[in-house]
Amino acid sequence: MTDILSLIRQVPNYPKEGILFYDITTALEDPIGLKTIMDTFIAQFKDQKIDKVIGTEARGFIFAPTLAYALGAGFVPVRKPNKLPSVTIGVNYALEYGTDRLEIHADAIQAGERVLIVDDLLATGGTAHAVTQLVSQLGGETVGFGFLLELDGLGGREKLAGFDCYSMITVPA
Repeated sequence: MTDILSLIRQVPNYPKEGILFYDITTALEDPIGLKTIMDTFIAQFKDQKIDKVIGTEARGFIFAPTLAYALGAGFVPVRKPNKLPSVTIGVNYALEYGTDRLEIHADAIQAGERVLIVDDLLATGGTAHAVTQLVSQLGGETVGFGFLLELDGLGGREKLAGFDCYSMITVPA
């Protein structure tokens, strides 16, 4: 995956001093980069009998619908509060400084459905873990995670212990 990493723009000190931001838009702009990313995700999950693929706002929306289509599954968005038009359930979760909230339509996952959760980045794992709580509340089974990038050393993988957790590229935090 070194080729994909070379396509990802690294922006020092964004959004604040001391942070190295990985801007995936440059990899997505490249037709071969985008194809490689999607083909890799599809190959990773094609034999897992997935019913729904969740994309977490906002960059998870980039990968999840195409992956769902390729797997013969449905796509489900998980969004920030007050962005979904029908009845929702939500979960609050801790951030480094404060809390945030994610919501899902209350009828998006049926009991027993096998769910894959996809996002661009795994860091501390707080967002991903919160999504598992939503899936569980609706009676679904989280069968795994797919991430383009993982920031190693921030504890995200440990927070998702017990789940199949695939990261295409791992970089030091």
